[in-house]
Amino acid sequence: MKKLPRSFYFRSAPLVAKDLLGKILVRRIGQTTLSGKIVEVEAYLGKKDPASHAYRGKTRRNEVMFGEGGHLYVYFTYGMHFCANVVTGKKDVSEAVLIRAIEPLDGIELMKRNRGFLKDVRLLYTLTNGPAKFCEAFGIKREENGTDLRGDKIFLIEGESPKSIIGTSTRIGITRGKEKKWRFFLKGNEWVSK
Repeated sequence: MKKLPRSFYFRSAPLVAKDLLGKILVRRIGQTTLSGKIVEVEAYLGKKDPASHAYRGKTRRNEVMFGEGGHLYVYFTYGMHFCANVVTGKKDVSEAVLIRAIEPLDGIELMKRNRGFLKDVRLLYTLTNGPAKFCEAFGIKREENGTDLRGDKIFLIEGESPKSIIGTSTRIGITRGKEKKWRFFLKGNEWVSK
């Protein structure tokens, strides 16, 4: 499994966001490997974007965003969920791409356990069809904040190139910068958040 090169991440968030679609995210937990195809993302443009966590400058919470591209920025939201972003650009650019949804490939039984799916029957596409659901299924928490995506714990590899089936829309669940069409997704994929 050849990891994406650091140079892949040294571009602006909207460009990286589109190119993340179809890529495979791999997460190793002990002897188990979880993987999934990225099917939905949102770009955030740092200091230029009022919806970005970096808009008001560097804080203890967002400092990973100000590092170089190719690291994972994980944050806690609504007092109960974690969300994960791929940091893009060079140092101090502070741009990132939120991973909104993933189509599970490997390690699905562990993902189900992580989400509590063993006690009931739910539709499989609800396993990872949202940013908090994805993090819960993949066991991504505060400890993964700052993870180097060129390492062996969490990384990205090539997948398919779905350029012809990419949809675009405004971002979801924000109050500022709502007009920007920086949400990208694979049209027709059932794991895209609803």
